[in-house]
Amino acid sequence: MTYDEIKKNKEVCECLKKGNENLGVLGFTDHSAAHCTMVAKRAAYILKKFGYSESDIEMVKIAGFMHDIGNVVNRSRHAEYGAILANEILKETDMSLKDRITVVSAIGHHDESTGGATDPISAALIIADKTDVRRNRVRNKAKENFDIHDRVNYAVTDAALKINMDKKVIALNLQIDTKICSMYEYFEIFLGRMMILMNRLQTPHEAFWMDISYWIERSHIRIIIRRLTYYRAFLVL
Repeated sequence: MTYDEIKKNKEVCECLKKGNENLGVLGFTDHSAAHCTMVAKRAAYILKKFGYSESDIEMVKIAGFMHDIGNVVNRSRHAEYGAILANEILKETDMSLKDRITVVSAIGHHDESTGGATDPISAALIIADKTDVRRNRVRNKAKENFDIHDRVNYAVTDAALKINMDKKVIALNLQIDTKICSMYEYFEIFLGRMMILMNRLQTPHEAFWMDISYWIERSHIRIIIRRLTYYRAFLVL
């Protein structure tokens, strides 16, 4: 089973389509195949930069594309529902048992409310998912009806995830239109997300510390996850 094959899987595609329709009715931003493709590619980029194997990269791409299929059941606990659905779908493929369980585990742990990073696959998936910020994720084009998530996504005019191997830094660089969304609203959204990443990337047996820094100048925000020190950390930042 490859990433290209899973993208063509009719059951996966229909689950993503219906799940995204459900979320649209409920007022959520886009969680379509476009979002899942972005997450898959970004997660693969992270693991590739840190020298992980082609097998790991292929697994994280599959997990990235499938990670939101649980929305077809319900938004609440969608990660857990998605893991169950993914397990049943992947059972019908030639994917090895070990790889299937790794992918299923990553999907089941990707939501910040109930999960957390347990290995490189889940860590890269979480970072890729939480850093997909872009204007075209907003469905509601009536600005007067925007909630904070609509505003922070719609205000983005440029976004890029950068990895500095020498400094061991992953940086999300955003350029925003402050006429649409204030800096304070960005802090409200992203401080919470980065704190989640800081907490969730720790495990009982692997010490992992991160520092969060913010750089602001005019309409630019740079959110940095910096490794301070680590011991057998799952994902070395």
